[in-house]
Amino acid sequence: MNHGALVAGALASALILSACSAQTTTQNAAPAAAAKPAEVRLDYATYNPSSLVLKEFGWLEEDLAKDGVAVKWLFSAGSNKANELVSSNASDFGSTAGAAALLARTNGVPIKTIYIYSKPEWTALVTPKDSPIKSVADLKGKKIAATRGTDPFFFLLRSLRQAGLSQSDVEIVNLQHADGRLALERGQVDAWAGLDPHMANAELNFGATLLYRNIDFITFGVLNVREEFLQKYPDYVKRVIAQYERARRWILDNPDKAAEILAREAKLDLAIAKKQLTERTVLDKDVGAPNDKLRAALEAVAPILVEEKLVPPGADPKAALAELLDVSPALAAINR
Repeated sequence: MNHGALVAGALASALILSACSAQTTTQNAAPAAAAKPAEVRLDYATYNPSSLVLKEFGWLEEDLAKDGVAVKWLFSAGSNKANELVSSNASDFGSTAGAAALLARTNGVPIKTIYIYSKPEWTALVTPKDSPIKSVADLKGKKIAATRGTDPFFFLLRSLRQAGLSQSDVEIVNLQHADGRLALERGQVDAWAGLDPHMANAELNFGATLLYRNIDFITFGVLNVREEFLQKYPDYVKRVIAQYERARRWILDNPDKAAEILAREAKLDLAIAKKQLTERTVLDKDVGAPNDKLRAALEAVAPILVEEKLVPPGADPKAALAELLDVSPALAAINR
């Protein structure tokens, strides 16, 4: 074969390879560009009023229906349940306290915290009516109901530490929030690390006392997403956040109607729902994209996870915190 034929053959081969490469690139790129989930799965919870409003009005369903994407709602009784849904891949989004998200990430659950939906004072240490317990120090040797892995649980631990006590100085009875309230009312425990709206219910209907309050020990209400979902469907994450923002603004404009929705969903008296929303839920500041205040709150929790043996030996909550917070989806969604 002469030199011209060799050059022509080489050129033809190069063109074929180039065409094949371009076709492969196009085939690989097309699904990524058009990628969408069959459905978006997220939780709703009575401690997260924005989720109740969003579910009530179907705004997310309306938005995603344009793409033929369904929406599936799953109930969370507490941050621990929200984390279970996400870690088992039953849900894509979970609403928790910030501390619960950090605990999950430290224990290997691949989530990202992408949005702050509220700054609530949703927990306190609660004692029954006419209890002789008058301070946190008086809890030494007492039975205290709490839901492990939730903000009330971490609130309890921090309150004990501040009073010079630890887990070993009390008996913590692990009960879901509603069951903790019942245990307190029945005299089965001496105190309870409460959560609204159950806490407001105990105050108004059973005369329970908030023994110790400290909003600075509370680690915000946050929305988390499975990291895989965020990587595959970033636009859908932004759209969920955008609808969360819509719900938050609606509550600010319609507090009485929002309380009616909460009361119906939680099967509560309206007065209890209003107490939770108007007195103990902040929706107009320190919310939106994860911020320095959330980071500081979680930095204070990180050493407790290790010292109280809530994570495996060798686990690093500080490293987990560095991986947990992602501000970009919320900044993009809120500013679009």
